Amino acid sequence: MKPLIQVILIACLIFLASCNQTKKEQKSMQNKRNLTAKEILNKPDYLAISYGGYRKKTRDSQPALKELKEDLKILHAMDIRVLRTYNVRLPHAANILKAIQELKAEDAHFEMYVMLGAWIDCKNAWTELPLNHNEGSVHNAAEIDRAVELANRYPDIVKIIAVGNEAMVKWASAYFVQPHIILKWVKHLQNIKKEGGLDKNVWITSSDNFASWGGGESEYHTPELEELIKSVDYLSVHTYPMHDTHYNPVFWGILPKETKLTNIEKLDKVMNRALSYAVSQYDSVASYVNSLGLKKPIHIGETGWASASDGFYGITGSRATDEYKQALYYHKMREWSTEHKIKCFYFEAFDEPWKDAHNPKGSENFFGLFSVDGKAKYALWEAVDNGRFEGLKRGKNEITKTYGGKLTNLLLDVQMPQVKNEITVNH
Repeated sequence: MKPLIQVILIACLIFLASCNQTKKEQKSMQNKRNLTAKEILNKPDYLAISYGGYRKKTRDSQPALKELKEDLKILHAMDIRVLRTYNVRLPHAANILKAIQELKAEDAHFEMYVMLGAWIDCKNAWTELPLNHNEGSVHNAAEIDRAVELANRYPDIVKIIAVGNEAMVKWASAYFVQPHIILKWVKHLQNIKKEGGLDKNVWITSSDNFASWGGGESEYHTPELEELIKSVDYLSVHTYPMHDTHYNPVFWGILPKETKLTNIEKLDKVMNRALSYAVSQYDSVASYVNSLGLKKPIHIGETGWASASDGFYGITGSRATDEYKQALYYHKMREWSTEHKIKCFYFEAFDEPWKDAHNPKGSENFFGLFSVDGKAKYALWEAVDNGRFEGLKRGKNEITKTYGGKLTNLLLDVQMPQVKNEITVNH
């Protein structure tokens, strides 16, 4: 019996040693993947995306933790490593962070970071009281405090805090603030970092329209904006060629000399111009920053293309929205941003029907690369074919292709832009 007991004891010791070694290897792997904001933004293979997990027509229905983890696994499978969220007032952002933490604990290979948005409003925004764009909402301080709290609770996940979302652009008439409001909170967060209340490697930015960062009209070129550019760690710039197929269609259309091309060739030309338009807006911000004698990293905080619309961008409008054009824009933007080592937070991961709940066919509901029920739009058909999403589900649905995977059916919904005599992307 003694030799048998010795064999059992030795086997147990070997098993325990193996378990300890595995735990050490997993901890070592996680430590190697605790990157800084600077490292993350400079890694082209770490794809970034804007993420909202809402599946209903109202944000009163918060996604369950299980649903968030489903989504995160899907995004991880398509090489997304950085998410962008928009506010911390609702439970959504905190639940995303908790879901990431649990997935990291379950799988040492799971890696995901977050650009945490803190929503900023002007005084009396979203009320019937008169708006005051020169003063901030009474809720802003709590939003910033909550962002700091979450960044400190999840230091291995939250790497960027964005103060406001399109909060300085003047067409956001319901809530925009003057730059000094954003500047106040950016400096507040930078001071917290200096005093040790935030990790020194957390980067602070504001995420806004290209015009708000100095790339547009001269009315935005103020001393406060210049001071803001000096104060942020990098600029997070938004560009939306899709919207400008209606508002500023200087690049949109088919040239007379292109009419003899096939429809597929025409669309490729058109979407190349859409990309060039987006790049020109990025370059306009870089040019303004350079004119101030400043050097700051500039990344794309938002850009995207809706796959459907019954309004300005649909059949009776600019004819911009369908899954085919969306896919062309997605891949061209990813290729350009990767080549130039610019982080691009593509908008967005999944369709969110709450965005325009009163208009089910409104374009705001269809910016996702996935439909609400988990169907991969044309931009991701190849990923489905390659087995990226095998075994993954959204709700009860496996990840399958839209249109049953039939391109001929998809192309029936593609509208050709009108022929135009003059087109230029120099706006």
